[in-house]
Formats: sequence, C-alpha cells, structure tokens
Amino acid sequence: MANKTPNSIEMAGDYDLNHVFLHDHMGGVTDIKKMMAELNVFESIFKNALTGSVVITDAQNLISKLEINGTERISFQLSTPGANDSRSMIDASVETGQPFYVYKITDRRQIAPGTLLYTLHFASREFIRNLRTKVSQTYRGNIAYQVIKILMDENYLDSQKEISYEPTGNINDVVIPNMRPFDAINMIAKKALPEKSGGVGYYFYETTKGLYFRSWDNMVTVKGSQIRDTKQIFRYMPMNIDDPTIDDKIGHDYQSVESYRFVNNFHDIAANTVMGTYAHTALTYNLYDKSYKTDVFRYDHQFGSTKHTDMQPDRFSREKFAVAAKSRVDTDDKTISEYPESRVSLLPTTQFLHGDSNTGAGYGLSVAQEGPKYVQGVSQRAQIENGTTLHMVVKGQSYLEPGDLIEFKLISVDEKNPDGEEDPQYSGRYVISKIRHQVNSVKYTCAIECVKDSTKQGFSTGYEKVEKNANFPGIRNIYTAEEPGEYDY
Repeated sequence: MANKTPNSIEMAGDYDLNHVFLHDHMGGVTDIKKMMAELNVFESIFKNALTGSVVITDAQNLISKLEINGTERISFQLSTPGANDSRSMIDASVETGQPFYVYKITDRRQIAPGTLLYTLHFASREFIRNLRTKVSQTYRGNIAYQVIKILMDENYLDSQKEISYEPTGNINDVVIPNMRPFDAINMIAKKALPEKSGGVGYYFYETTKGLYFRSWDNMVTVKGSQIRDTKQIFRYMPMNIDDPTIDDKIGHDYQSVESYRFVNNFHDIAANTVMGTYAHTALTYNLYDKSYKTDVFRYDHQFGSTKHTDMQPDRFSREKFAVAAKSRVDTDDKTISEYPESRVSLLPTTQFLHGDSNTGAGYGLSVAQEGPKYVQGVSQRAQIENGTTLHMVVKGQSYLEPGDLIEFKLISVDEKNPDGEEDPQYSGRYVISKIRHQVNSVKYTCAIECVKDSTKQGFSTGYEKVEKNANFPGIRNIYTAEEPGEYDY
C-alpha cells in the first residue's frame, strides 16, 4: 500500500506515490490521487511507446467541471520505497520527468447516485508526436545515428528522454518515403547489425526509463561476449511465512512469484517450420548485375552464431536448443533443420542503385551478406516471439523494465523430486518482454511477461530412426469398389 513514511518499506508491495496530477487544457492542475481506483503503466520491447490508464471514481463531476476531453496531461512519480535515482522509478513528474498525455476516455458509467466511473488512457509524448508528424528524408551513415536523428529532430519526435543505443556495425543510405517516425525507425531497425556480435536486427522500444535501440544479443550479453548479470531472481515459493531461517523477509517476498503460467511453454513446431525458424532458403537476385545467389539457413548449424538467454561460458551453450534439434523427425532420416524448402524467400537486392560501386549510392548490405543475414534475422526473431513465454505476477518493483534479464527458479513438478531440483528446460534465464505496473489503494504489483530462446540444460539427443509404418492398406479405386462383388486395389 502507499507508504505513510516515504522511502521506508514495511512490506513487499509498498510504494511511494504522493500525487497524481491532472493538467487540464486551461492550465489548471488537480490532484486526482484520492479519486484513483487503479493506475496502470504498460511497457514492452515489442511496443514503440509507453501507454497506460487510470480508472477514476468521480463523485465531484470533475469530468464536466474540468471539461475533460482527452487533451490533458497526467503527471506523477511512482517508486518502490528506497528507489531514489531516475533509473529506479517511474518519473512522469513535471519537475524531473516527462508527463504523460491523455488521448482517450472510455467506460464512462454511473455506478451509484452521484458517482461516475471512467478510464483515462494516456501515452508518452513520443506516441502523440508519432501520430502528428511524417518523415520524408534520406539518411546516410551509421544506422544508429540515423535513428537518433529521427528521435531528436524537432520536426519529428523531438524526444527529451534518455536514449540508450547499441552501436551498429553497418553503414547504409536509407530513404524514408513519407512515413511516420516509428515506422521509419522500425524499418531501419530491421537493417541494423550490432557492432560487437553476430546478431541481426534491432528492437526499438520505450520503457519508463527512456528509449532503447538495441539488439537481442545486447539484452543477454555485454558487448556481445560477456554474459550479462541478471537484474532479479524470482522463485515460485510461499510468501508471508514465519520462517526463522529467512534473514531478509522483505527481500524474500520481492523474489516470490504470486502466480505464474506459461503462455507458450513449447515452440510451436508447425508454425516455426512455416516461418523458417529451423530451415529457410533465400534466393537473392542482384538488380545491378542480374545475378542470383542461394543461401540456406539451418537452425542446428547456426544456433551458436548468435547469443541466447541461457548461454554460459562453456562448450555446451552452443547446443542448448529450444527443441530437440539433432533428433530424427521422420522416416527420411532427417532432422528438423534439414528441410530447406520449409520457407523460400526471394530477395531483390543491390547496393548500387544509381551507378557502379565507385559512383553509386550504397544501399543495404553487400549482396553476399543480404541472404544469410535475412534468413538468420527471421529465425532469431521467430525464436523470441514464438518460443517459451512465461507470465508471472510479482510484488511491484519500479526498477524493472523490459529488456532486463532475470532468472526464474522453477522446481520440477515431480513427486520423486525430494531435493527440489530445478526444471531442466523451463527454469533459467529469461528476458522481460512486457511489464504492466498496476497500483491501487492496497498494493503495487507487476504483471511480467518473459521470453527465452534456449533451455537451461538442452534436450537429450536421440539418433534413432523413425521406422516406416508397414501397415499400408494400398490404393483404392472408389468406382471399382462400389461395383457389387468387385474390388480393385
């Protein structure tokens, strides 16, 4: 619950939230905290901007008196007690942060005589600026700097927030044809290659701490090589227990998971096969010299060339596949990665649209890299978006944000597991992909969605053949079979 004594924690779930100010279009400021039934802030690595909502119980008819119409601003400062620096809190205050912009009012209804209930939906300033501006410009040079220019240009997003970016290793000329800023950045992100790792493609997203432009490799490693430390460890275990062996009861409860479920607890083999996660052929056609090139991606061969959540500095990390990638899957004695026609893509490409390599503008990767990087990027993103996805509810922690690496310690559900051994596949390291910060008068919780693209210990490898079914009944001619007394097989 809200703290009576700021910066002090009495129990996990406490929070500091002194005010929730509504700034109306006439310049007035009203504290609506006492009217607030619920406050939500949503952030995700798959979303370009922050959004949120506040549910209002209005017994003063403020919606009419303040002429609330969806053009207001909301400011507040939410934090876990003791979290005082800017990267440990949700700072939407006017004084030190960036207020949110109201853009919609929904669910207005009367719940009692003289009392209204309605929801104000808000978003970051960048969200609103994206809807109001378009980018029509050519950018040359380093990919990361192109994104920063769009973010900071006063004619486009004009962002005043902290921008965290991972340096890119490729230099491209990019033409933006009258696109919204977010769409332009997302297009550029697909072309970006990390400077320090072998990954492909970047994520552009906004959290309560600022704007990010980075690769998946950067979320799980430092500079593409060093294993990144986890931000928090979570365990599914009892809370509020009177155990004298627990020295730090509050810390124990912050690590405890109230509830969890696997939204997707296994790779969808059928969907991932069609998307080219395990095998993919790229036919690259060079528009400049009319040549073509064929590149084949194999999941089992190239898994180790990119970084993954459960990688450790040992030789086994290269085989912590999310599926049994080396086992035979059919009677043709092939593995899941030996079907290159699962997905076939045609890529028209050239670096030199207007002249030769000396005079023409350089667009995109070299032709030799275009195909391999494309199929690698498709597979990597599919592993993340369609891999193991964990949803859990924990005590509110304002310092967490999407892109953080956490560890989930899940005990194997087995009556023959008296020692409490962890699940070999579904425990381990996850990247936070989404967070819903939810505050009400009673507590502050975080509903967290996490993803992983590997397993803690990997799957056992079986080389046994899949035997053909000998029970083949033959071929049946329906016309002949329907003639009385005659059968033709």
